[in-house]
Amino acid sequence: MSYIKAGTDRAGHPVNLYYQDWGQGDPVVLIHGWPLSHEMWDYQMTELPKHNLRCIAYDRRGFGKSSKPWAGYDYDTLADDLKAVLDELDLQNVTLVGFSMGGGEVARYMSRHGGARVAKVAFISAVTPYLLKTNDNPDGVDKDVFDEIITNLNKDRADFLQTFGKQFYGVNLISHPVSQAHLDGDFMRAYLASPKATIDCAHAFAETDFRDDLATINVPALIVHGDSDKTVPIEASGERTAQALPTAHYIVYDGAPHGLFFTEKDRLTRDLLEFIQQPVSVRTSSPTY
Repeated sequence: MSYIKAGTDRAGHPVNLYYQDWGQGDPVVLIHGWPLSHEMWDYQMTELPKHNLRCIAYDRRGFGKSSKPWAGYDYDTLADDLKAVLDELDLQNVTLVGFSMGGGEVARYMSRHGGARVAKVAFISAVTPYLLKTNDNPDGVDKDVFDEIITNLNKDRADFLQTFGKQFYGVNLISHPVSQAHLDGDFMRAYLASPKATIDCAHAFAETDFRDDLATINVPALIVHGDSDKTVPIEASGERTAQALPTAHYIVYDGAPHGLFFTEKDRLTRDLLEFIQQPVSVRTSSPTY
């Protein structure tokens, strides 16, 4: 199996990130959402390499096959982990694709590391620019919503993950956009994650303000969001990310839930391909430090 060392934990133990690396061509790095693993990108990972692209997807620390340290689930550390992936594989002209929580890693990486090695960015159902409702962010989500998530994770993580999975894909009495088998697979992936990482990351994506990070982005950007997203409501996220990045290409999927990487997988793959393959008239040169 393939691993990249992303520093050490507080006890000096190595933090290893598991990754898949398929195809040849310009690199696309896919960053998964909470509380899943890189395997959520199965359909994109099997399609994009057919179009002369090199696709890399990795497990965030604490999830999947990656190391599960006690700490390090803040966005500065997670952005540094992303840098370790790009540096170790010596990737250039990268398209970063961040889903949900992963959109925060894209934004923080671009500001913290100056957009090094990156040519384009994509925010898919992303948590940017700032989810939490505060005095200066009145369109955000009430803190009580996130407090309930943490309470339920602490009370019965398995039950929470199964219930959350249905909301994730918009499953209800009359709509079944995914099979029970798929929900079972997601539960297995989510339950194998570190419970500490699951809780700490929930705090991170709920409480981190990415407004200043988005202001540093100067490469072509794609924003995709479903207008029936009950997990990361479009009004607090997609619409405001588009306002922060006025030159971005913003696509709203009518009726799509949060997990549109699966429910709208063919459309999303086409939109990603069109965006990635579109020539950049003036490619921004970025350092590779």
